[in-house]
Amino acid sequence: MEEFLGKKTLLVGEVGTGKTLFLVEFLKFLVENGYSNDVTIIDMAPVRIQGVGGSMSEYTDLVLYVRYLKSEKVWAPRLLGRNKEEVLKFAEENRRNIEPLITTYLSNPTRILLVNDLSIYLHAGNISKIMELIDVAETFMATAYEGRRLEDDKGSGITEKERRLLSILKDNVDIVKKF
Repeated sequence: MEEFLGKKTLLVGEVGTGKTLFLVEFLKFLVENGYSNDVTIIDMAPVRIQGVGGSMSEYTDLVLYVRYLKSEKVWAPRLLGRNKEEVLKFAEENRRNIEPLITTYLSNPTRILLVNDLSIYLHAGNISKIMELIDVAETFMATAYEGRRLEDDKGSGITEKERRLLSILKDNVDIVKKF
């Protein structure tokens, strides 16, 4: 795990492949090695539905030892939305609920930033804010969805936007670890 210190890392893959578990293992390494005060987690994961989503706090109580930023309302737009309009509404609500967490971090950054389910923000958010997070953090690690299972976005375009922005992010980090 030490190899990820001082690096910008994206953990990408299909639903249920272990991205969040790997992020939890990195958090465990950080806490056990005395980095607790240097760590912020921005948890963008939606409420669990159909086995998709789930916040880091569902996996570990180690979030109690670091600064843990999470909105109570983050949705899985492609799974909850019944049509294009609903998918876009959920994506926009997610953006509004997540941006204050990003602002909180940027106004008082820590050396290490972990982001769970970054791709949720990409549906309606601004990639420049994510680039700023990556730039500000000395060590950055984030999970992001990349797969086919959630492809159906009811014609909203969020899947294509997510893929396009994730591709840009992959070009701007040191390590892309595929699951």
